[in-house]
Amino acid sequence: MPEIRFFVSTDGRDDWPGTADRPFATPKAAQEAVRAVTAEMTGDIVVTFTAGVHHLAQPLAFDDPQGDSGVNGHRVIYQPDGYGTPEQAKVELSGGREITGWSAADDGVWTAPIGDLAPRRLTVEGHPATRAASATGLPGSVTKTNTGYVTDSVEPQSWPDPSGLEFVYPGVYPWSEARIAVASISGDASSTTITMAQPAFDNARSLYDSKWYGAGGDGTWDGLAAPSVLENNVAFLTEPGTFAVSRGESGEHVLHYRPRPGEEIGKTTVVAPVLETLVSGRGVHDLVLRGFTFADAAWTGPTRTGGYLHYHGNARHERGDFQKIDLGADVGYVHVPAEPVQLPANVSFTAVSRVVLADNHFTRLGAGGLLIEDGTDIEVQGCVFDEISGSGVAVHGGTRVSLEDNLVHHIGTEFRGSPAVLVVESEETTVAHNEIHDVPHNGVVITGGERAKGTQVISNLVERSMGKLMDGGGIYLSAPQGSSFAGGAMVRGNVIRDVLTSYNFGLYADYGAAWITVLGNIVHRADTPIVLQVGPPLENVAFVGNFWDVRPDGHDDPPKSVTVAANTLLPKETFEAAIMADPAGADILARAGRRGLER
Repeated sequence: MPEIRFFVSTDGRDDWPGTADRPFATPKAAQEAVRAVTAEMTGDIVVTFTAGVHHLAQPLAFDDPQGDSGVNGHRVIYQPDGYGTPEQAKVELSGGREITGWSAADDGVWTAPIGDLAPRRLTVEGHPATRAASATGLPGSVTKTNTGYVTDSVEPQSWPDPSGLEFVYPGVYPWSEARIAVASISGDASSTTITMAQPAFDNARSLYDSKWYGAGGDGTWDGLAAPSVLENNVAFLTEPGTFAVSRGESGEHVLHYRPRPGEEIGKTTVVAPVLETLVSGRGVHDLVLRGFTFADAAWTGPTRTGGYLHYHGNARHERGDFQKIDLGADVGYVHVPAEPVQLPANVSFTAVSRVVLADNHFTRLGAGGLLIEDGTDIEVQGCVFDEISGSGVAVHGGTRVSLEDNLVHHIGTEFRGSPAVLVVESEETTVAHNEIHDVPHNGVVITGGERAKGTQVISNLVERSMGKLMDGGGIYLSAPQGSSFAGGAMVRGNVIRDVLTSYNFGLYADYGAAWITVLGNIVHRADTPIVLQVGPPLENVAFVGNFWDVRPDGHDDPPKSVTVAANTLLPKETFEAAIMADPAGADILARAGRRGLER
């Protein structure tokens, strides 16, 4: 039997049969039609969407027992009309809600009632708006207390609705950024007392308890001494394209927005994210989603818990105790969550197999973009990830997951410690020919462990990483990656340019990294291309045949079992010309990044 086809259109009706001339109106109706026929399928099932924006009332959830998987060697495929042709339809699956009922105040700020919504993101005419913020920190002379802060400035007493305020701490650890809510503000004519949300503030004091003795210091380090950025208050609503949410006495929230030039009430579309999950899959197999835009989803975790206590990568503290990590008598110590919780994603798949996500656009999302957990034989290919609060794509415990030819940029817009690409304890994962640029911390993170082996990080182009936080790199690997060089991680043919903040590394093997081959990569304009002395120490790591513009510290006396050989130093001032003049270097440049594109 040939393919079974169903059609979806914003002009359709869910009581129609889903044919080309009488299409369904919603993805949910098409999914129900698919479920009715998968058990007997003898060819692929293709669900085709005409152009338009589908505002999802609930997440599109794929579940194997419900009949969402392909069977008998065939696949269930969801795609836009004309997929793969110049006439491909633009189809968006949105978790947002248009905000109406606007009115304008004398100062030009628009306001609208939004019920119990408290958006952390906003989309105006298809472009992201940001929360109103003050980047100068708390005014006055500030002292941290056991419950918050005291300042000799009375200005904070004039800020309306202080319970909506959130304090931001960039570099609370050099690689971390914390967010903590304000509970209340009080004071008198000479000082202001700011009380922070609990238990978030107490937990932050425990998590960020550390000592640093580097560069001859005395170990003093207090990342919570005072916030650097204050967000979400009408008092900070000075810049066009910014917003704040205030709470009314009745519990009804009000959205305040300062418009950009040319925006008009009644003509400008404003969308607030509502759903926290757009698409999810559990246990499904032989499923294809391609050609879609996934947009305008929320994540209210920091609001629910009183803060975002980030540690590293996508890990944060939300519950449990803390573990002290001694970095050595001459270095210091840090604390980490004993039960780290991972940042969720607005599109996620768990325990799935033979799933393909191709040519999709993940954008304007409030958590991570895409999360694959315990997936097998997964392809994420040709996708774009941008304007995302957290990470672009994360893989946890995967087997044979392929991330290829994707573009990831301007992610971590809110949770800035988030990596563009994160792979955690996975087997035979391939991260190849991706382009990553303009990200706040690491480009690619590969975290090892007992299960990790056979990871391939090949021919990626990473530019302008480490834009906000420190102590990271273009490509970062930690912990053992297998039990031999043959079964370990291969990092080959990558190009890393412009690692921006101080104390950074182009290719960063850290925290007991082992069984890693770093072969034939290019690093240009980083503090140092690699690091050789870390704690716990590197074991069985080889840096061979790479090109860089500065010699790494200790390159002529590496640790035991670490090889540094046949690497080429080129002059920093003329590096581009020199690398193009070297046949091997020119070949690495030509192969790095997405394939099949005009450059």
